[in-house]
Amino acid sequence: MRRDVLSIMDFSKEELIALFEETKRIKKELEERTTLNYLRGYVMATAFFEPSTRTKLSFQTAMLRMGGEFIDLPPEEASSRAKGENFADTIKMLESYADVIVIRHKLEGAARFAAEIAEVPVINGGDGTRDHPTQAMIDLFTIFETLGRVEGLTIGVIGDLKYGRAARSFVLGISKFKPKKLYLVSPPQLSLHDDVKEIIIENGVRFEELTDLKQVIADIDVLYVTRIQRERFPDPLEYERVKGSYRVGLDILSGAKSELVILHPLPRVDELDLSLDKTPYAKYFVQAKNGVPVRMALLKTILKG
Repeated sequence: MRRDVLSIMDFSKEELIALFEETKRIKKELEERTTLNYLRGYVMATAFFEPSTRTKLSFQTAMLRMGGEFIDLPPEEASSRAKGENFADTIKMLESYADVIVIRHKLEGAARFAAEIAEVPVINGGDGTRDHPTQAMIDLFTIFETLGRVEGLTIGVIGDLKYGRAARSFVLGISKFKPKKLYLVSPPQLSLHDDVKEIIIENGVRFEELTDLKQVIADIDVLYVTRIQRERFPDPLEYERVKGSYRVGLDILSGAKSELVILHPLPRVDELDLSLDKTPYAKYFVQAKNGVPVRMALLKTILKG
């Protein structure tokens, strides 16, 4: 099944569950050996036009652990882009060298455009403020692994819901699993876009928008925390007005369920207190670690079926 991975909306609930089961199998195999050979002879190209730590390194690690190899597009000043090479030609070049292309770009729609050009599968590693499908897969798998299910949970999402592509993709992904209720916590100027709300409504999900997490913390099974992203704001003054709006600490979690799961796509700034790191709630480092086996399972699925 050689396919592009552009949006979490491209995957059905059943396909996601199958991916999670494959991830579990791969994690079990990794306990016995560090490298598998499913993708020996395959080459992946990472084309990151925007900074990344976890996404880029976990994709590269995933390919190596599957027995494959990767090539990495160098920074602009060290590539032909410094000579004026256009985006389309760069993608066609990578297509001729690799079996799959992972792309990150600051412009929305860049990954979809690359998929239209390339004849090899394209994986969206994050574009603009819109989509980050593999992050949502990791988020959902972490819930699946930790709680044993994804369906029927009460979910809280707090932070930048307007510009945060990880938050947007997570909300779209979790809505496929019919959550009991969805709490969307943000400053009014950073609320979720209407197009996402329409999809939530179409999926029959009850949701509530609010600004105070504490009043609903006792109801929540999974709390998804995101930073307010300075780099996404078109107006620096808008960022200054909302930065530091939320800080999730032990005080806010008073009354929370003992099995509460806290997720964060990372990196964090000051929205998640360090005191939470050693609590049973904190699953964000497990979530980050899951990036490798989830992406291993995804690469195997789209390249080998």
